Amino acid sequence: MTDLVHRELAGGVATITLDSPPNRNALSSRLLAELADRLRWALAEPEARVVVLTATGHVFCSGADIKEQRASGAPVTASFPEVLELIWESPKPVICRLNGTARAGGLGLVAACDFAIAPLTASFAFTEVRIGVAPAMIAVPVLRRLSARAAAEYFLTGEVFDAARAVEIGLLSAAVAPEGLDATVARYAEMLMKGGPEALAITKRLVREVPAMSFRGGLQRMTELSAERFTSAEGQEGIAAFMAKRPPEWVPREG
Repeated sequence: MTDLVHRELAGGVATITLDSPPNRNALSSRLLAELADRLRWALAEPEARVVVLTATGHVFCSGADIKEQRASGAPVTASFPEVLELIWESPKPVICRLNGTARAGGLGLVAACDFAIAPLTASFAFTEVRIGVAPAMIAVPVLRRLSARAAAEYFLTGEVFDAARAVEIGLLSAAVAPEGLDATVARYAEMLMKGGPEALAITKRLVREVPAMSFRGGLQRMTELSAERFTSAEGQEGIAAFMAKRPPEWVPREG
């Protein structure tokens, strides 16, 4: 049986590829199980510094596998919360490289990633209400990206919007010409490789947690964290490298 999700490791980048174009990379039970497995592999692989999630065909992900759900009589959701949590909580940066359009549940994957880059030709829609269901599980990551106004507009109407609008409302990091997609993803990955692995993991949490702290409590905790990082082995190596005008040891050597 052919895999629906592939994995590849090259140059410190773990690439995970959805490969079920006949059903537009829909979130079937098998695809979700394989995706969870590949994500666990990427997170456990010491050589993987950055994770890229992408797909084959012209559609990144069309959402839930409606045909499978109708045949089984039950929602295909068992692995979806695990997948979203693996991406969201990953200590390694995750870049979503959208090869094309995304709908409904596919936008949950997009929102869970740290970065999302799509071609300008891609379109998006939260289509759940139009078939009488709700964007329930994906609301958890999506509502952490979109403003309340934008979420209400697109969750409630199911309207299709383009990649430029997706950048405006915070769903995407960037929208680029199709021919520039790979170069943009590579540029993001290269920039991320320059960050200390521990510092990246901590900073991911910082971005999400600090806004919820009180001003005084935030300053106190961040003062402690700053001291911890400056005296850490990784921090000391970074400072030594800066002073010596050399790349720190975690930056991949060219050639």
